[in-house]
Amino acid sequence: MKKKISQIVIYFILILMTIIMIVPFIWMILTAFKTVSETMQVDPFVLVPKVWQVENFGKVVAAMDFVKLYGNTLLMILLRVICAIVTASLSGYAFARLNFKGKNFMFGVVLFQMMIPTQVFIIPQYIMVSKLHITNTVWALLFPGLVTAFGTFLLRQAYMSLPKDLEDAARIDGCNIPQTFLFIMAPLTKSALVALGIFTTVFAYKDLMWPMIVCPDSNKTTLASALAKMNGQYQQKYPELMMAALIACVPMIIIYIIFQKQFIEGIATSGGKL
Repeated sequence: MKKKISQIVIYFILILMTIIMIVPFIWMILTAFKTVSETMQVDPFVLVPKVWQVENFGKVVAAMDFVKLYGNTLLMILLRVICAIVTASLSGYAFARLNFKGKNFMFGVVLFQMMIPTQVFIIPQYIMVSKLHITNTVWALLFPGLVTAFGTFLLRQAYMSLPKDLEDAARIDGCNIPQTFLFIMAPLTKSALVALGIFTTVFAYKDLMWPMIVCPDSNKTTLASALAKMNGQYQQKYPELMMAALIACVPMIIIYIIFQKQFIEGIATSGGKL
């Protein structure tokens, strides 16, 4: 009886948390099809629009060059994912499997970087980008994603979970360290690599402050930055803003639906968490 009551309580809490998380998304969808006057109403129980304003979609598409914004964003994401996978795999394997002087201290620096807010690095990173004369380019958008402390930690956990017998067998067969890493160990962390790629995609897709600073040009910026610039100084057109946000959410939803199995496996087997 006690077990059944505890299960009911757990399910109730899970359902309640699910509702809390999904309500803002539903509110965004409904607001995207309302008129401006309906969005300004005080009555919180008026959720469904009286007349669905489908033309809001046309207004947003006409006002924003989504093809250009998607192109800039996807190119930035692709480059960041490649850099994250390469650098995190190499450093994660080194911290997990190799013994070298200063290993624990250097990994402590990596963990320390994870605990510092990313806003602290914006000024030095901007100075570096400015000195390199790459502002208003995709390389400026890529710059903070060249290395990833979170990815290093995630891949280190994945490599530590693999049995040491694999490396011993590889050495007996004549493999050196690069060959052991490339042909034996790296393929076994596929789930963690996919999880890192998804995490990097999400982090890059929702990155707002950095693109607004280094790419103020509307033709070179990302989708998140363009959405932030839709806020007017004297008037807020919430239906158009929510419609643009809804369009921007579509790629992330598709990515999660496609890779949700690898995403869950990567986190479960590597010991990392968001």
